[in-house]
Amino acid sequence: MAGKIYGIDFGTSTIKIYQKNGGIILDEKNMIAVANRKQVIAAGNEAFEMYEKAPANIRVTYPVKNGVIADIANMLELLNYMIPKINKKIKKLSAAAIIVATPSDITEVEKRSFFDLVASSNMKAKNIKIVEKPIADAIGIGLDVTNAKGVMVVDIGADTTEASIMSLGGIVISKLIPIGGNRLDEAIKNYVKKNYNLIIGDKTAENVKKELATAVPMEERSIKAYGRDVVTGLPSKVEISSAYVYESISEYLYTIMDAIRIILERTPPEISSDIIDSGIYITGGSSSIPGLDQLIARETGLKINICKDAADTVVNGLGKIIEDKKLTSLACSLRQTNLNG
Repeated sequence: MAGKIYGIDFGTSTIKIYQKNGGIILDEKNMIAVANRKQVIAAGNEAFEMYEKAPANIRVTYPVKNGVIADIANMLELLNYMIPKINKKIKKLSAAAIIVATPSDITEVEKRSFFDLVASSNMKAKNIKIVEKPIADAIGIGLDVTNAKGVMVVDIGADTTEASIMSLGGIVISKLIPIGGNRLDEAIKNYVKKNYNLIIGDKTAENVKKELATAVPMEERSIKAYGRDVVTGLPSKVEISSAYVYESISEYLYTIMDAIRIILERTPPEISSDIIDSGIYITGGSSSIPGLDQLIARETGLKINICKDAADTVVNGLGKIIEDKKLTSLACSLRQTNLNG
């Protein structure tokens, strides 16, 4: 691959773009603010600042849901809105090739939407290729997926968790479930409303999760949360304990565990021996919950590796595929994916 090459990770929560020889040139919230249904007034981190604070005529949304593009028109607007931001860092954005990371356990139509989105954007790509996210994850972690040794990666993202087994440059088995960090935030919101009679916003729920969430019971801590009282309708605050947060999210953590167990049960015996040696690699933005490694180790009996820089493993993997000629075969055109699908 020669010329200007970019790798794009359209995450549910964030959009990240890697440039060949330039590193990560964009890392912003995957959000867009649209006024009166037609005028884009902000995107990325600017739109996130407006989230849950905007007046009725301004709609602030995530165009990607459950790992796939739910709103193609707004996702295209968002991508085009970001291009001038990128142009401030580089002289002019013109792409010889673009590699897009897509979940593996989605339909060909959903994969096609990523391709069509980039093709119709202002990035003017001459060549668009696709890499399945688990492959990019594994490469970003530093694993060699091109040899015969099997590896297992679990990516816990904002809306989804994808558990995958890889070997010989391909995916042996993969499972995508619609549970991620956002579902944990929702569980905390519902629990606080039910037990404290307090309605809190998504940002507050996410902050509570970051401060107090644990995957196993730990030393109790608490923080203040602000919201609206259900009974009086007035602004109010309560003290939320980590024990309550654990209780609210544990069901979803065990659902993620079930997905991991299903993948392990379906894994070919020869690859199972490889996984016993190397363990399971846990990545994704929601993998930082304290005690998650203890929970999965206890439930599977396997070694658990929580990855550093877990939120960026996909985009870093795309970067390595772009920079290393030996890995470029891992990116394939949509026509090739259709033949394999």
